[in-house]
Amino acid sequence: MSKLSVVICVYNEEENIKPLVEQIHNTLATSNYEIIYVDDGSTDSSTSVIKSLKDPKITLIELKMNYGQSSALAAGIEAASGDFIVTLDGDLQNDPADIPMMVGLAEKGNWDLVAGIRKDRKDGFLIRIIPSRIANAIIRRTTQVKIRDYGCALKVFRSDLAKNLGLYGELHRFIPVLASFEGASITQVEVNHRPRQYGRSKYGIGRTFRVVSDLLLMLFLRKYLQKPMHLFGTSGLFIFLIGVIINLYMLVLKFQGKDIWGKPLLLLGILLLIAGIQLITIGIVAELQIRTYFESQHKKPYRIKTVTTGEANKAE
Repeated sequence: MSKLSVVICVYNEEENIKPLVEQIHNTLATSNYEIIYVDDGSTDSSTSVIKSLKDPKITLIELKMNYGQSSALAAGIEAASGDFIVTLDGDLQNDPADIPMMVGLAEKGNWDLVAGIRKDRKDGFLIRIIPSRIANAIIRRTTQVKIRDYGCALKVFRSDLAKNLGLYGELHRFIPVLASFEGASITQVEVNHRPRQYGRSKYGIGRTFRVVSDLLLMLFLRKYLQKPMHLFGTSGLFIFLIGVIINLYMLVLKFQGKDIWGKPLLLLGILLLIAGIQLITIGIVAELQIRTYFESQHKKPYRIKTVTTGEANKAE
């Protein structure tokens, strides 16, 4: 039987801990599993409540300060020992009863990632649901990773995928995109969504701007992670050539006896030349850094799905 690691990140969720643990135990009673709680610098009694349970199934990781959900998830995933890693929010809005169904789907369909789609969301329609739908549509269109609900924390991963996601900053919102970078097979399924009973939501409208900035990073990683020179070098060369054309034009005017000193067009041409050279230089430096990244860590710029040998073909 595959071992499950249930990773739950919490920040000030003291009232939700006991009922969530009880629900997980009831749901996974016949399974081989562990629960990993990651406390992301809570200022309430969350850690005390977890410790008071004295549950041998629970491992508690306490971060020294509030690092954010991505870092907390990364800490929990690193500590997980299961063949499958399940992530869910600690606010009781995700239903642990969906976990066996999702794990079964991953096993039978050989999926690397099963993502939840919150059915009949119990959030504020104007404050949460509409902005979420708009953000999901933008992410789907720009990244071409067709996930309906990027904000659903309930997901099931194969361990090798989860441990290679490279979570940092606030990239937890883009886990399916990061998984696609690793060549993961991804599916999605509707899951139950429940209203929050205790505590307050940690999400606000201000995160919209962070999502947009992270989306720009995702676009760069998706298209130019292994070939940054194609972005910086091409744009730099284009800008440099425009600067050359402008300056040649100004040189012709100078030979014609016209005063070009201090003209805005001359300044623009000089600025474009400098900017073009800088972008090309950035591209070269980025290419060298990518080489260092792969070579120093013995990473490969590819992942192999399967290898079929001649002996295997002959046996068939």
